[in-house]
Amino acid sequence: MYPNKHKQIVTALMDGKFITVDEFYFDIIKDNQAFYVEFFKESFDFELKGTQEYFYLLSADTNENTSRDISIFFAIFCYELDKDGKNFIDELTFSEFHIDQIIEYFKNSGWSDIIKANKSLNSAENLKKLLGNTMTKRNIAKKHSDEKYTFTKAYKLFIEFARELINSEKNKANA
Repeated sequence: MYPNKHKQIVTALMDGKFITVDEFYFDIIKDNQAFYVEFFKESFDFELKGTQEYFYLLSADTNENTSRDISIFFAIFCYELDKDGKNFIDELTFSEFHIDQIIEYFKNSGWSDIIKANKSLNSAENLKKLLGNTMTKRNIAKKHSDEKYTFTKAYKLFIEFARELINSEKNKANA
C-alpha cells in the first residue's frame, strides 16, 4: 500500500521538481519520509533530501549542468541585488521580479566574463528560458502574470551550495 498521491509525488521528484512546504505533497512526503527515503534508494538508487522547506532527489550518477547554471544564476543575481543595496535573502523570499529587471541586472553585471561563458545566462533569450522553462519546471521559480517571477523556498539549496563552495575555496587557499 502506497501513500496517498504516490504516483504524482514520484513523477514530480523524478522530473527534477522540488516539492516545497507550501504544496500539498510536502506533508505527504514528510509524514512518510522513511518510506520515501527507502523507496527512492531501493528503486532508483536516488537519495531523497529534505529540509523543513523542501524535498528533492539527488543521484551520484548525475553530471548536472543545470544545477550548476542555476547556482551561477543565483550567485550573480544575489551579488547584484546586494550591490544595489538590497537584502538578497529578503528579496528572494518576498519580492516579485519582472524578467526585464532580471535581464538588466545580468546585462550590467561586473561578472560579464562568467555570464558570456555560460550558455544559459549569456543572452536575454537564454535567461528567459532558464527562468521561464527550467526553473519553473523544477519549482524553483513561479511565473506570474506580465512576465513576473517569484522564487520558491528551493532557492535556498542553491544559496547554501554557493556558501559551501566559497568556504571550500577559502579552506583550500588557507591550506
